[in-house]
Amino acid sequence: MGGKRKKRDARLYAGSGKVEEIARAAAELNAACVVFNHELSPAQGRNLEKELNRRVIDRTELILEIFSQRAQTSEGKLQVELAQLQHLSTRLVRGWTHLERQRGGLGKTGGPGEKQIELDRRYIAQRSGF
Repeated sequence: MGGKRKKRDARLYAGSGKVEEIARAAAELNAACVVFNHELSPAQGRNLEKELNRRVIDRTELILEIFSQRAQTSEGKLQVELAQLQHLSTRLVRGWTHLERQRGGLGKTGGPGEKQIELDRRYIAQRSGF
């Protein structure tokens, strides 16, 4: 689906009319996800997922997924995993809004706890050696 715009839409990358067209096509095809042949900002990816009600994959994520499936050596697999974690780390914001804050343990009914995003960032940092 091609389309020409003078300026990219900051919120959705594509215009709202094009996003509606993509949504209709995805629904007709019962598509599990939609792939964009451009790099999307984290916010654009989230906004598109909300509008399309489907997983949205940008060019970088698709390339990393292909590399992860093709990597054969341990070193290659680790390099791809590191690249995927680095890419994912920029996309964590509001990814777990349904959890907002975890509750404290040991019979406590509340408490600040750690946000899921903090846990995810720590996991990525430990896994990637940052």
